[in-house]
Amino acid sequence: MTAATDAPRVLILPGWQDSGPDHWQSRWQARHGFERVQQADWLWPRRGDWMARLDEVLLSDPRPAVLVAHSLGCHLVAAWAAHSQHSARVTAALLVAPPDTARDDMPPQLAGWRHIVRQRLPFAALVVYSQDDPFCAPDRACALAADWGAPAHNLGPAGHINADTGLGDWPDGHGRLLDICARERTTPHGAAGAVRPGASSCSL
Repeated sequence: MTAATDAPRVLILPGWQDSGPDHWQSRWQARHGFERVQQADWLWPRRGDWMARLDEVLLSDPRPAVLVAHSLGCHLVAAWAAHSQHSARVTAALLVAPPDTARDDMPPQLAGWRHIVRQRLPFAALVVYSQDDPFCAPDRACALAADWGAPAHNLGPAGHINADTGLGDWPDGHGRLLDICARERTTPHGAAGAVRPGASSCSL
């Protein structure tokens, strides 16, 4: 992303328990000057509280925003976009490793997230998933992407695509973020190709 004053701000949306210093989200924040959306409670996340916090951050700055979400942060984006009156402030989203929160083995702290919001996103998005994510099977990740109207990219055997994956600064992921933003700038909202419903392009 450029440093121009008219460039969109990039908001980092970590998942449950936040993202540590070696996580690619934290590295992007340090390297590119992105802004992390701080939540009041990372251990017992309440969906309504997280959604309200995202609204608050978006309304604090008139610039459009691009969302970079990991894990539970992906479900935050979906739930927020379906309910907020300010979704037009977001132009694009990178959604990495969305977990299957409807699974029976999800921890009790995430009970409030069991109902997955599947409404089509009103902005350009890309879902990046892993072939061996312990929290979401590939077919479930592809189904989420299709429901959200986002293409899906299989990163291969990359676990939960977090610090343990060893991605470092993950330049490929940053390149994909730039591609999403470029697509958003060149394709009108609602036009064919902006966010194609069911266009997962999934590789299982």
